[in-house]
Amino acid sequence: MDIRESFMTALEGITAHKLRSALTMLGIIIGVAAVIALMSIGNGVSSSVSSQISSIGTNLISISADFRNRGSYPPLSMSDVAALAKTLNVPAVSAVAASVEGQQTVINGDQSVQTSVAGVTANYFALRNMTKFQAGDRLTQEDLDARARVAVLGATTATDLFGTENPYGKSIKINGVTYDVVGVLTAQGQGFGGNPDASIYIPLTTAQVRLYPNRTRTGEFAVSNITAQAVSAEKADAAVSQITALLRERHKLTGTDENDFRVFSQTTLLSTLSQVTGTMTAFLGAIAGISLLVGGIGIMNILLVSVTERTREIGIRKAIGALKRDILFQFLLEAVLLSMMGGIMGILLGWSISRLGGKLLSVTTLVSPGNVVMAAGFAAAVGLIFGIYPAWRAAGLRPIEALRYE
Repeated sequence: MDIRESFMTALEGITAHKLRSALTMLGIIIGVAAVIALMSIGNGVSSSVSSQISSIGTNLISISADFRNRGSYPPLSMSDVAALAKTLNVPAVSAVAASVEGQQTVINGDQSVQTSVAGVTANYFALRNMTKFQAGDRLTQEDLDARARVAVLGATTATDLFGTENPYGKSIKINGVTYDVVGVLTAQGQGFGGNPDASIYIPLTTAQVRLYPNRTRTGEFAVSNITAQAVSAEKADAAVSQITALLRERHKLTGTDENDFRVFSQTTLLSTLSQVTGTMTAFLGAIAGISLLVGGIGIMNILLVSVTERTREIGIRKAIGALKRDILFQFLLEAVLLSMMGGIMGILLGWSISRLGGKLLSVTTLVSPGNVVMAAGFAAAVGLIFGIYPAWRAAGLRPIEALRYE
């Protein structure tokens, strides 16, 4: 059996009916392109999610009120913040920041925006990795001690209020009260837990007195959210356990009482989201793989037609000495060639679609070699599997009957 001759014969059989072969390969092309595009976009989205969480810090822990069990009073107080900041109480925690926030109307001259205004502690910016400023700097402890009317603007809010003008040193009005702009953040990008670009930050003490005077059952000023930093990412789970135990004790919750707060770490969030995006990517890839099966059925159909058309040719080849395995190999080779040619074109098309999809979704798509090899291998396997029956049928023809076929 001359493999080179069989290859050339298979290629001639494919090119003899160019349109038919192209339509046959279309199912494989679409299937492979869909697998490549969907999985690369899915991987890109997963990577983008992971990088957003990691940029904030994988050792951060968020504590917020559980609105299902909070009752008529907010449960988190400034004394809770002070207790969590003591190393003896929670050895796995290295730093704690607090915030209160809500929507406010902010005015600069004739410009007005409805945006998030958060009161934060001085170390909030460092813990949230918000350390780069276009102008000015972050809030200070002196600002909190003096309940100063000062503000730090997010990049988007600064543009909405001041346009191209530099806001640093200018004034804005929040709830009718004037605040001096002491800093303007660089663009941070949309993240989990809010959009810092569309926010304004003022001292926590100022916000509690002027904007959000909510108090706990004991009469203390309440906070909306507490951010704790574990000493390391490996200690995050231990920190969560220690925080939960301390807050349950402080809030006088017994063993049967549900928490009136929620605690979760960035590592837990990262793990959960990675599992979700990974499952979704695999699911989308599996759906796209169905079109490969449809393409395989198309290959089987066209090869059955080809066997019928070339019955006399098969008879002649058998009459001059071709063995059953030669005929079987010939038609299997044609099926695999059709699949591989479709697979190569599908890979190129899928790569192009993934690049376009990445630009539209503003994510960096990841076309991994593993996905390419998997798609190409699956395409070849489809051709081999669906080509077996037509090839077996061609190889099983009896020479006399094949020669008499018209």
